[in-house]
Amino acid sequence: MSPDHAPDQSRVGFDELLRSRRLAVGLTQAELAAVAGVGVRTVRDLERARTARPQRTTVDLLVAALGLTGEDRAEFHAAARGRPAEPRPVIPRQLTPALATTAFPAGPPGEAAGDVETLVGPGRSRGVPLPGELIGRDCDVADLVGLLTAGSSASAGAGAGLVSLVGLAGVGKTSLALAVAAEVTDRYPGGTGGIVVTEGSTVSDVLTATATVFGVGRVNDLAARLADGPALLLVDAVERAPVAMADALHWLTRTAPSLQVVATGRHPVGLPGERVWPVTPLEVPPADTETDLATVAGYPAARLFLARLRQVRREPVHPGEVGALVGLVRRLGGLPLAIELAAARGRALDLNEIFNRYGDRLLDLAVPPPSREAVAVTLRDAVAASYALLTPAERRGVRRLSVFRNRWSVELAEGMLAEDPVQPDVGQLDIGQSDIGQSDQDGRVDPVPFLDRLMSLGLLGARGAGPYRFRLIDVVRDLATERAAAHGELSAIRRRHAVLFARLAERSAVDLAGPKLVTVVSRLDEVASDLWAALAHSANDDPHTALRLAAGLPRWWRFRGRDVAGRRWLRRLLDDPRLADADPAIRAWAQIGVAQLALEHDAGPQELPAVRSALATFIELGEASGELAARTVLSAACLAAGRFDEARAHSEAVLALAGRIGRIREMTLAQHALARHEIRSGDLRAARRRLAAVDRLAARSGEDRLRLLARANLAEVARLEGRYARAADLGRRVLAALTAVGDPSHRRQVLGIVGLALAQDGRLAEAADTLTELRGQVMPVEMVDRPVHHADHTGPGDDPRCALIEATLAARRGERELAMEWYAVAARSLGNGPEPRDAVEAMVGLVVHAETTASRAAARDRLAAACRSAGITLLPREREAVGQE
Repeated sequence: MSPDHAPDQSRVGFDELLRSRRLAVGLTQAELAAVAGVGVRTVRDLERARTARPQRTTVDLLVAALGLTGEDRAEFHAAARGRPAEPRPVIPRQLTPALATTAFPAGPPGEAAGDVETLVGPGRSRGVPLPGELIGRDCDVADLVGLLTAGSSASAGAGAGLVSLVGLAGVGKTSLALAVAAEVTDRYPGGTGGIVVTEGSTVSDVLTATATVFGVGRVNDLAARLADGPALLLVDAVERAPVAMADALHWLTRTAPSLQVVATGRHPVGLPGERVWPVTPLEVPPADTETDLATVAGYPAARLFLARLRQVRREPVHPGEVGALVGLVRRLGGLPLAIELAAARGRALDLNEIFNRYGDRLLDLAVPPPSREAVAVTLRDAVAASYALLTPAERRGVRRLSVFRNRWSVELAEGMLAEDPVQPDVGQLDIGQSDIGQSDQDGRVDPVPFLDRLMSLGLLGARGAGPYRFRLIDVVRDLATERAAAHGELSAIRRRHAVLFARLAERSAVDLAGPKLVTVVSRLDEVASDLWAALAHSANDDPHTALRLAAGLPRWWRFRGRDVAGRRWLRRLLDDPRLADADPAIRAWAQIGVAQLALEHDAGPQELPAVRSALATFIELGEASGELAARTVLSAACLAAGRFDEARAHSEAVLALAGRIGRIREMTLAQHALARHEIRSGDLRAARRRLAAVDRLAARSGEDRLRLLARANLAEVARLEGRYARAADLGRRVLAALTAVGDPSHRRQVLGIVGLALAQDGRLAEAADTLTELRGQVMPVEMVDRPVHHADHTGPGDDPRCALIEATLAARRGERELAMEWYAVAARSLGNGPEPRDAVEAMVGLVVHAETTASRAAARDRLAAACRSAGITLLPREREAVGQE
């Protein structure tokens, strides 16, 4: 069937829409049923499309439980009536506990074919492995290459927009996409990147992963990154999150017109202008084919089977096996995945034995299936045949590994397979050590032989050279999950999974506060979907484990801009009455985490009681590390609440305690906080001394990020001293370093310093360019749906530093009235942000540019009141400007 005459699959059914909306708000089927007041079976049947048309009352209850409004509500009702709405333009959603979108893992160059490598040199390709041997797809590759390069020059891609490779599971869509990418990569000077979608991926997950593979920290930077030439993005398995993918790809193709997207999935994305390319099974020999090996091997399906057979046995195919070969590939329907699963049996059996023993139980796709659902059942049958070759202990092992939502490591597999004496309730799932692996002297199971066994059967894949490279084939994982549920094991397996990731979070939390921050954040990013899944399950089934897990993640959530979602999870757990008897130390760390995350969206004062409680707990327990962390967070929260003396007292206490016990990092943080107090009080010389101490201490501890932040504050001190050129130069050097480190929030702050220094120095064109860049970073795409915590909260266009730069530019151009308007906008931010000096600086501008004596006097009175409330002392040049002695 040609793309132009393919059935319209661009619409999303009610079953898929309900599931995606449920995952977007982080609810299980049981939780949604409880909130909506309907039966869990009703939700389950709707998501499995077993109910043709739900009742209007049921739909209304679900709408209310999911919190749908506006267009989302209309789309939901339309889908329930059997008339799904067309995919809408992107409306970025808030990150929720869902499974993350991840990049294709890239391995080191120079490995053998079939291993993961980058397609081209560093900087050109991110997350795209080289294709393995592709059999029987020569025509598809040539035609797709022509489609992607038609009308293009040697240095530019065609700009065909979105090309979707659509077909059955296991048909080889991804292999085809990688082969095509390898052929056309030189036509895309902007580079080539790839991402894999997992169940429950959100718009923000997709956009963040896309930015990552193209080497930028923010989605809003993609257009500039791709401005030099066309780029190619591969998106694999879009059917796992159809609504989010439609929105994300619409946003990407609209925002970056030079970006060419090649997507793979079981159905089209559904965007206007999308080119749908059906990927069909490989051609099989006719029933009356001569039983001559050379003739049979001319058909792609047989050639693929022979190639895979050579990987598991050395002996060539005998003439007496050719008939069985024809029968096998015909019964397998030409599906590459099914062929590979059957060929794996050639390790122990010849082809006649495989055909006679398993032929009646393998999938038979000689006749096209009547529906997509039938395909899924057939693939399950194929996986079940391979699954049946495992020993009972190995099957239990596969069922345990099926809990992983994305790629995992040998260490994580060991944790799932080995017995845990600390968790006797989980240990009921006994896996004999001698059955699945070798035991060391400590009695631990070595999972490597078991993993090798699964790989030899084609049930397990591995990509890349990093630790998180293993993944059960999706349909294998789905089948194993079903079998675990049938055996009554699923709850215990998920509990073990949650305990495993709680331990991982606890180990990672130590390095999230130190020089290993970026490395550890990247490591957690790779298992993000498992972290979210473990948290979602344990919050209901094992809240004590959930609290341990969540208490270790705040710094990761904070670094990745997920402070709102993380704070909600921690607050939910802290308020859970089942956790009243939780370990006091774990509860205290969770309270600190709540306050840390609240500070990121200007809600720190709301969590002052929580962090004060944590401080009291740590003092009572005599835990110095906890006391240091609590006082550090308390200092920031008190500062945001206008409790300046208390904030300073906590910072001084941190400095004293950290000095006594030799904690250099905490000393560095305390000196940094005290330097900000010196700036607030107008003692710039003392601030310089503090910042010099920060630089020395950060160098001793290897904290490059803290050194950069100290230099950023030195740039601010230079600006306040009137040394604008020095401030701009130092700030620009810090910007370049922050970009390399990957710290977008602090980079935005330094941009404001540079922009204002340039404006005050009279370099208006440079200041205007910096202001444009700053405005693009005031509110990232993934943060646009954060809640507003103040009625007069400033929006992206009213950011106080942006307004202050605008006012300075207008004043420099002699546009007094416009300058007054912008100064007024910046002045209104007092009390709504973490740094009130911008508002005070704007009030100085209002005094200086006031037209009348009366208005100047009123502005001066307002300035004096603001300084008192914010604890700010005017600088000498500011006092002179407003006429104060």
